[in-house]
Parts: sequence; C-alpha cells; structure tokens
Amino acid sequence: MKRTLDMLAAFAFVSIAGLQSAAAQAPVASKPGPEHARLGYFVGKWTAEGEVKPGPMGPGGKTKSSDTCEWFEGRYSVICRSEGTGPMGPTKNMGILGYNTEEKVYTYYGIDNSNMTMASVPRGTVRADTWTYTDEATFGGRKVKSRVTIKELSPTSYSFRMEMQGPDGKWVPAMESKNSKVQ
Repeated sequence: MKRTLDMLAAFAFVSIAGLQSAAAQAPVASKPGPEHARLGYFVGKWTAEGEVKPGPMGPGGKTKSSDTCEWFEGRYSVICRSEGTGPMGPTKNMGILGYNTEEKVYTYYGIDNSNMTMASVPRGTVRADTWTYTDEATFGGRKVKSRVTIKELSPTSYSFRMEMQGPDGKWVPAMESKNSKVQ
C-alpha cells in the first residue's frame, strides 16, 4: 500500500511539474498594438460624395453613400458597412480593415452587391495623414494594378482617390470622394 501511495505522489509531482512547465511556455495572449489603434480613425458614421470615372469598373457618374464602421471584437479590425447609390444603381458594401503584424502592412478585404468582389487583399501603409493601398486584380480578363490614397483632412473628414494603371504604365483616376464624419 505504501508503495502505491509513493507512486501516486511521484506521479502527482511529475504531473504538476509538467503542467507548470507547459503553462510557462504557453503563448501570452496578444493585445492590439499602435498600428491596430490607428485603424480607429475610421470608426464612426460617415457620408461620402464622389465620382466614378468611366472605365473597367463601369460607367462614370456621381456616387453617394452612408458608412458605419465599428471595431470588431478584440479591436484588431474595423468592420465597415455601406449603402448608397452609384452610376449602376443602389450599392451595398462591407469591408474589413486590419493590420498584418507579420508583414507589417495594413489590409483591406471588401465585398459588394455587384460582380466586383475582391479576390485579393490590398496591402497598405500609412505615413503621417496619408494611407496608401496597392493591389493587382483581374478586370475584363486582364491584370490591372490599382492604388488607393486616403488623405486625412481632419479628424472628421478625408479624401479618397482610387487610380488604375493603364497599359502605358500611367496612373489614371478611377474614383474620387470626400468623406465626412456624421456628428
């Protein structure tokens, strides 16, 4: 009986030591960093008015939208939902803004109610008050490079400009808007 108790005590000691060692090596839950916090600029309700230029994205014309952006649980990403009108009729969009800590780039993934849903994830940087995202996607069966520039004009407004690179290598405007935070 003593031998059994000694073995159980030894087993318990080894088990507890193993658990303590495993707990000491367990990854510590990460917290959002300053790059994630920077995404907070976009949190809130926004209105946008702009213009789409004729091109691979369709006919040109005026565009208007109302956007609601909020933190996703954990405060690593911002989820934006948008409704509006554009040259091709009513629009609905959903976008996810994030930060990839491994690649040290901001990311965007969006879907909408047209056939323009992204198959890629544009990557971006922010310097001072200017966000710049680049991407390469397929439009009309050919690869097209795009660039989005967002310039913070104030805490409650920003300009948005999307450009596409033509076959000649020159960047041409595809869409522009002015976005204002609803107070």
